[in-house]
Amino acid sequence: MPARQGLILLYTGNGKGKTSAALGATLRALGHGWRVLVLQFFKGDWPIVFGEAALAKRLAPQFEVLQLGKGFVKHMGDKKPFEEHLAAAQEALRVAKEKIVSGAYDLIILDEIIYAIDYAGVQLVSVEDVLELLDAKPPSLHLVLTGRNAPQAIIDRADLVTEMVEVKHPWQQKIPAQVGIDY
Repeated sequence: MPARQGLILLYTGNGKGKTSAALGATLRALGHGWRVLVLQFFKGDWPIVFGEAALAKRLAPQFEVLQLGKGFVKHMGDKKPFEEHLAAAQEALRVAKEKIVSGAYDLIILDEIIYAIDYAGVQLVSVEDVLELLDAKPPSLHLVLTGRNAPQAIIDRADLVTEMVEVKHPWQQKIPAQVGIDY
């Protein structure tokens, strides 16, 4: 069997399914006995229990989810000082680099890292920060990035880019996010 060539996969676009696609890759990887880590740049510090985090507790140590965010900045009732979000994002970058170079994982998902570059005009990390993470990736590690509005520099570096396009969404019918489907 040929040596594994680690890929950079990017799920972007305005449609739902970016994190879901990344978690689909997680299921496939876990089925092959791989070690998988999901680093979430916005999820965390919320009263919501995310299904992937609950599952990771049952599948540890093969599957880990680290929720390093403080929620969506200035959205969904956020009242935290911007500096708190910024510090969390910088810590998430530090942890991401440490985990990427550790050699302990076969697949790492940087969930919503693209949002952290520019989410509704709020910048928590820079394109250069993300490119540095990509530069640090060992040759055999698969790395998945998710989030809307991926910058061209990251699109250019990725091996696979999928753009999710919203055609219809339950929110348009005033249907709230659903347990097991949205989180």
